[in-house]
Amino acid sequence: MPTGPGPDGRGGQVVHTRAVDLRDLQRGEADRAVALWEQCGLTRPWNDPRADLSRALSGETSTVLAAVEAGRLVGTAMVGHDGHRGWVYYLAVSPEHRRVGVGRLLMQACEQWLQDRGAPKVQLTVRRGNPDVLGFYRALGYTDQETLVLGRFLDPELEERRRVGTGGQG
Repeated sequence: MPTGPGPDGRGGQVVHTRAVDLRDLQRGEADRAVALWEQCGLTRPWNDPRADLSRALSGETSTVLAAVEAGRLVGTAMVGHDGHRGWVYYLAVSPEHRRVGVGRLLMQACEQWLQDRGAPKVQLTVRRGNPDVLGFYRALGYTDQETLVLGRFLDPELEERRRVGTGGQG
């Protein structure tokens, strides 16, 4: 693994990364990807992760990247763009592969994927109360954009599942 400046170009700690292959996730790996997302606490009762994955793999402006080590799925990142900015979702790294650079490699691959398609900016959301994840992204040069993400379900059943899943909060 090459060493040198950190992701922000200013130097920093050298992280040795396990040998992983990065590629597009294959449809036949959907169950493994969803299991990883569940293991990493990324799924919510009101979002169908299989539908999210299917939409990303079917879209012309999105994909799911896979980090594979010795044939085993150890990380994913869903990436897409709307023509104005790129978004990253479902960045997941198996617990035993964390803190060795797999997440950093996935984010670099997402950024390159977006740059190759002309997206001038990348954004992502982090749930509140997740300081470890915020620290990870800050170390990669991501900053609070001082915006608030608002949303509304167009399907009343999904809104009810979200309301029940959050205990009526938010």
